[in-house]
Amino acid sequence: MTYDYLIVGAGLYGATFAQQAAAAGKTALVIDRRAHIAGNAYTEAVAGIAVHRYGAHIFHTDDDAVWQYVNRFARFNRFTNAPLANFHGQLFHLPFNMNTFHALWGVTTPAAAQAKIDAQRQTMAGRTPTNLEEQAIALVGTDLYRTLVKEYSEKQWGRDCRALPAFIIRRLPLRMTYDNNYFNDRHQGIPEAGYTALVAAMLADARITVKLNCDFLADRAALTALAKQVIYTGPIDAFFDYQLGALEYRALRFETTVVDAPNVQGNAVINYTSHEVPYTRVIEHKHFTGVITPQSVLTREYPEAWTRGKEPFYPVNDAANTARLAQYQALALALPHVHFGGRLGTYRYYNMDQVIRTALDDWAAQV
Repeated sequence: MTYDYLIVGAGLYGATFAQQAAAAGKTALVIDRRAHIAGNAYTEAVAGIAVHRYGAHIFHTDDDAVWQYVNRFARFNRFTNAPLANFHGQLFHLPFNMNTFHALWGVTTPAAAQAKIDAQRQTMAGRTPTNLEEQAIALVGTDLYRTLVKEYSEKQWGRDCRALPAFIIRRLPLRMTYDNNYFNDRHQGIPEAGYTALVAAMLADARITVKLNCDFLADRAALTALAKQVIYTGPIDAFFDYQLGALEYRALRFETTVVDAPNVQGNAVINYTSHEVPYTRVIEHKHFTGVITPQSVLTREYPEAWTRGKEPFYPVNDAANTARLAQYQALALALPHVHFGGRLGTYRYYNMDQVIRTALDDWAAQV
C-alpha cells in the first residue's frame, strides 16, 4: 500500500480530512472524477470575475474554531448576504424583516407587522400542519407564504406545496428590524481569491497527492488497494451500485452568460418566487467581491428532477428515502476500512462550515 488514506472527492470535506491527516504525518491520495478541486464550491475566473460555477457559496458560521481554521488558508472579505426576492416585478428583502413587511403591507412598526402576521396565522390555530403549505402559513401567515414561499418552493421541489412534507420548512425567521443580513452567524465572508484557491492551499502539503479526472467507481479495486483506509464522499447509494434503489435528489441546471454591462441587477442574488419565471434565482457574481470590470457574469439556476448522470444537489429526506438510507448505512457498517463522509456520503444537506466541522470531528475520531 502506498498511502495511509485514499480520499474520494476533493471538496471541502475531503480537503479538510486530507489536510488534517497530512498535518499528523500521514499520506493521502485525493482523487476526484471532475477536472477540478473544491467540489461544488469551485470558483473559476470568467471575464475577470470569480464565478461560482455551482451556485452561490457564502461562507458563514458561528463556529469560532472553523472560522479560524479556514482563515489559515485564505483571506476572507466582509461580504454580507442580503438577497432580494422578485415577485411579479415587485422586490422584497430577505430574510423576512421590516423592509419586507413595509413593501408588502406598508407597515412601519414591529407591532403593526406582528399583528398582521398573527392575524393571518389564525387559519392554522389549533391544527397540526400536515404539509408544507400548512406549515408555512402556521409560521408566517398567508401573504408571506403566497408571495415568497409557495411558488418558489414548488419550483425548487417540483411538487405542489400541499404534496410536500411539513418538515421541509422547520422555521421561517421573522425579524422585526430593518436588518437585511440574511445570516445570524457572527462570521461571514467569501475568500478573496475564491474557493478554489482556498482548497488548493488546504491540499498544498507534500504528503498529499491529488489526481483529477479519476473515477473511483470505475476502478475501485485498484484504487482501494493503494491505501489502508478509504474516505468516500460520493453518493452512498452509488458506492453500493444502487443495489437497494437510488436515493432521491433534486438537481440544478446552471445557465451562465457574460453581459456587456458593468452592473446588471445591482445585487449578488435575486430570487424569483413566481411560476412565471422558470428559474429560482439569478446570481451576479461580481457583487460577491466588488470587482470593477466593464462586463458582468450572470448565472440563472433552474431546479429539475434528478436522474443518474446528473449532479445531485438537494437530498429528499422524506420517510422513504430515510428508510433506504438506513439500509445503505447498515451495509456500510460491514466495511470498516471505508468511512462515508460529506454531503453525499451521508445524504444530508450541509452548509460549508458544517462540512468542515464534520471532517474535523471525523479526523479527530480516527486518532
